Amino acid sequence: MTMPAYSSFAQWYKQGPRAPDVQVMKSSGGILNMIEATQPAKKMYDPAVPDLVLHQDLFGGSHISANLGGGHFDVTTKRGGFVLAAPNFANYSRVDTSHHIRSFAFPLAQWQSVLDEVADGKFSFGGLDIYSKAYTTPAIQSALRNLWSICEEEGPPSRLLARAAGCEILAELCRLGGASIAPTKGGLAPWAKRRCIELMHMRLSEDISLDELAAEVQLSPFHFARMFKQSLGVPPRVYLTQLRMEKTCELLEQTDLSVTEIALEVGYSSNQVLARVFLKKRHMSPSEYRRSVRAPVRSFGLVSDVSTFGTDQ
Repeated sequence: MTMPAYSSFAQWYKQGPRAPDVQVMKSSGGILNMIEATQPAKKMYDPAVPDLVLHQDLFGGSHISANLGGGHFDVTTKRGGFVLAAPNFANYSRVDTSHHIRSFAFPLAQWQSVLDEVADGKFSFGGLDIYSKAYTTPAIQSALRNLWSICEEEGPPSRLLARAAGCEILAELCRLGGASIAPTKGGLAPWAKRRCIELMHMRLSEDISLDELAAEVQLSPFHFARMFKQSLGVPPRVYLTQLRMEKTCELLEQTDLSVTEIALEVGYSSNQVLARVFLKKRHMSPSEYRRSVRAPVRSFGLVSDVSTFGTDQ
């Protein structure tokens, strides 16, 4: 079956015959493309694109007959289970029922050098033995769930989030596929930890990338993401959110900036995005928080005035 050439999986789903099935499409500067679609039961062909693609079946129970780059296989998916399609391979699949999927596409151009470095040589996606079965790996399922949840709150994934989540997912896929990945040795050096925190504070309003942080301390993004978590207890994107919430609280307490102005100051695209994140983390809206921290001061002043008035009388 001859199909026109597409430069990426995202372009195929945006401009190809699958476009009517797409419900949500999110992208972070080509680092990671995320697509949600409901597809009917049918036989499908995908062109060869330079992306590693993970397809997750949200509800499970789909019987798949396919060749995604590792030979023909038949499998029935479980809820949240996923299959993987090899890069640069024109694949086919047949699914017997309508199915709801989320696809996560990793463009080789964005990930090859990262994996080359951690593999101590030329890394080959084609050499991974992961394309002829379905998986229900808890670590990857949790990473995918968290990634999508954050994107629903904050919009398209930031460069930091996309790269950090991608490193986490790809590390586990490499393990599943038998690839040899150089181990991470301990956490960040004290100076590197301090420098990263300083840089995140200084550029809180920007879409700072994992690559920039890693370069600052002379590490590969892949190793940096794991070493950062070892040193600070949480991934970089979680730590960045914590910093943003701390700064938001400070600005709500100490300034009269509007919530919209504060949102831009701490790196969110709108007051609605800040409100969603703040509600999840602080269990109240930014405006409610501002009232709660300022009300005691006003109340104290009012009581003092009344007490003084009574004494004068």
